[in-house]
Amino acid sequence: MNHNPTPAPVSLRWQDTLFIYLSPASLRMLALGFSAGLPLLLVLGTLSFRLREAGIDRATIGFLSWVGLAYGFKWVWAPLVDRLSIPFLTPRLGRRRSWLLLAQVAIVIGLLGMAAVNPQASLTPLVGFALLVAFGSATQDIALDAFRIESAHARLQAVLAASYQTGYRLAMIWAGAGVFWIAAKAEVSGLPAGTYQDAAWGVAYTAMAVSMAVGMLTVMFSKEPARVDVAPAHSLREWLQVAVVAPFAEFIQRYRWHAVLLLALIGTYRISDIVMGIMANPFYVDMGYSKEEVATVTKLYGVVMTLVGAFIGGGMVLRLGVMRVLMLGAVLSALTNLLFAWLAMHGHDVYALIAVVSADNLASGIASAAFIAYLSSLTNVQYSATQYAMFSSLMLLLPKFLAGFSGVAVDAGGYAWFFVGTALLGLPVLVLVWLASRLQQGR
Repeated sequence: MNHNPTPAPVSLRWQDTLFIYLSPASLRMLALGFSAGLPLLLVLGTLSFRLREAGIDRATIGFLSWVGLAYGFKWVWAPLVDRLSIPFLTPRLGRRRSWLLLAQVAIVIGLLGMAAVNPQASLTPLVGFALLVAFGSATQDIALDAFRIESAHARLQAVLAASYQTGYRLAMIWAGAGVFWIAAKAEVSGLPAGTYQDAAWGVAYTAMAVSMAVGMLTVMFSKEPARVDVAPAHSLREWLQVAVVAPFAEFIQRYRWHAVLLLALIGTYRISDIVMGIMANPFYVDMGYSKEEVATVTKLYGVVMTLVGAFIGGGMVLRLGVMRVLMLGAVLSALTNLLFAWLAMHGHDVYALIAVVSADNLASGIASAAFIAYLSSLTNVQYSATQYAMFSSLMLLLPKFLAGFSGVAVDAGGYAWFFVGTALLGLPVLVLVWLASRLQQGR
């Protein structure tokens, strides 16, 4: 039976637990988590707001969301990050730190490029720099997971993961609310309302690039984890067999024809949220919400409600089981999209926005907690890293592809009908969760 030994419980006083969270290893992961969470919104949510404010049409913004597909394919080059040395850097920093630093440099260059390019003048270079940020960010995620796992004993992995998630969420607040606040403060007063000020966004994106120094300095002053030797692949065919084919083959062999059902569920579970999410920021612009309102309600308060939802969802999974909460998360994700349809007809109202965003992010947190638990339960520990990476990538592919057409859908039917349509996308998910639950009961 393939399994990792479960760390034995250790009796600790509360003050000792606090000291563990304040240990160098934990604080290191806090800083690196911040570095990992920073780029995501800057090439997706925040960028869509900036583009809509610049007058870019919704269809184009939807298609540009395909930049995020880089995160869905990161498993393809993950084996390269595991095995390939970087000339000059790896001999001096080690395998993990050299890849981390290279990825962070790519992110900084991309963010500075996005700061310098005015989308009203030319979109092509902006897209190129956004792609560089996305690929650098995905590569950083790969190297950082390996760095975390190899840096500490199994007993400390939960602490490191918690510190990492805390840093990640803090970065999302900074890259969401922070960048809006900076851009708003950098605007020149006295111009007509609604005037697009690219220089203000340039200041904000430059500040985000400078913020990557948190992760870069942490890498430079960290210790390279003990080297884990991997058996070299003697041919491309052997590499493909070990890195790609074997994990998928094991999953299909284990579940046989039921694997199709499970992969369909994985590939569609978050479809309502992801397809709707691309048009959320253009929706806020078109509804007349200011940068400060969007920053406070959606980027700060919304993130907090997501964390609350994740906490509630985790507790519900322990009490009710993963499949029941998975079904609840799917229902709530679809229903909360209907609240956005109501908001589109209701009009500009900050208090209504607070209510809708609160419900949506709470539902998202519950659904995410259940879904992560479910994905983890499907992996074989022999291939846990690879299978989990493939599952989490599969989760994004179809929704991100469909999200590319979200702007076209809004132009054709308006925001209210678009949000209703994204809610209806969740109906097949309910059937898949029910079938998967029956499958689990029968095993």
